Amino acid sequence: MPSRRINGVKNHKIAVIAGDGIGPEVIEEGVKALRKVSGLDGTFEFDFTYFPWGCEYYLENGEMMPKNGIEILSGFDAIYLGAVGAPGVPDHISLWDLLLKIRHDFDEYVNIRPIKLLNGAPCPIKGVKAGDIDMVVIRENSEGEYAGAGDWLYKGQENEVVLQTGVFSRKGTERIIRYAFELAKKEGKSVTSISKGNALNYSMVFWDSVFAEVSKDYPGIKTYSYLVDAASMFFVKDPKRFEVVVTSNLFGDIITDLGAAISGGMGLAAGANINPERKFPSMFEPIHGSAPDIAGKGIANPFASIWSASQMLDFFGYEDWGKKLIDAIEEVMVEGKVLTPDMGGSSSTSEVGAEVIGKIE
Repeated sequence: MPSRRINGVKNHKIAVIAGDGIGPEVIEEGVKALRKVSGLDGTFEFDFTYFPWGCEYYLENGEMMPKNGIEILSGFDAIYLGAVGAPGVPDHISLWDLLLKIRHDFDEYVNIRPIKLLNGAPCPIKGVKAGDIDMVVIRENSEGEYAGAGDWLYKGQENEVVLQTGVFSRKGTERIIRYAFELAKKEGKSVTSISKGNALNYSMVFWDSVFAEVSKDYPGIKTYSYLVDAASMFFVKDPKRFEVVVTSNLFGDIITDLGAAISGGMGLAAGANINPERKFPSMFEPIHGSAPDIAGKGIANPFASIWSASQMLDFFGYEDWGKKLIDAIEEVMVEGKVLTPDMGGSSSTSEVGAEVIGKIE
């Protein structure tokens, strides 16, 4: 999407959907970090527009966002999402009518989930140190098991049948695998495919065959292929073997939460939903959920939100600033003085955010 310059400063229009639960609390710290970075740099700026969409909006209006919501969002360079989900609204409604709708309609077919153990982050695996867990999971984000294909027949009858169909197109499968290889080529890393070809004899056998085909175009890159159950075991027993990982929508959703658990917890879990061609806006989000049990208490961990803000900086070409945000998070964790309760501290969300911002300077 075209960028704009105002008085020589590149301007990026960001749609903020703070969402539900702890979303507004953590997303505001990410917004503060982005404002600080752009102010320090001086060559670019962010123009934030807030939209009150989510479960509260649904309870008041009967929809997660207005019918022209996608049209409204299409005029922005990126979307910054807090969290979606609240008691009283079925999860399939909150997910399909906002988050997945944005992903599908804007063809955000690449989901990027960094799984990296930073210095100072807690790790439940004994003997593992920072650097031992350093991978990125490239998850197919537009089809697979989340394509919404299927049917529900004979509801309420004894012969009730539910069909949930996974959709794997050659275009969708090849482009996500090729994206992973291009990333590995750029960073000099290996590529690991995670599937389940022994049991899913159509979708995953097809996935494996496309992976083998695409790998021939990258003869200098080492490749590995694991069944998802074996990969889950190795995530815990030997995470060092993974560098760039590519997998389907459902498996990617599951293994990245496992990855978050071994690399500091959900408070450090960030994600980006990318449309690589930039025909549509991409979306950046902490993926820890809305955590309604602690919402409003001011104790939610803002690290994931700030990490996803660093992914936004990377996306716009400000990789140096993106790295500085991660370095600042790491420094705060190493010092261990200003942390939220989930990381053993007693500080508030805003105090931790302010500490990270102070490290950026």
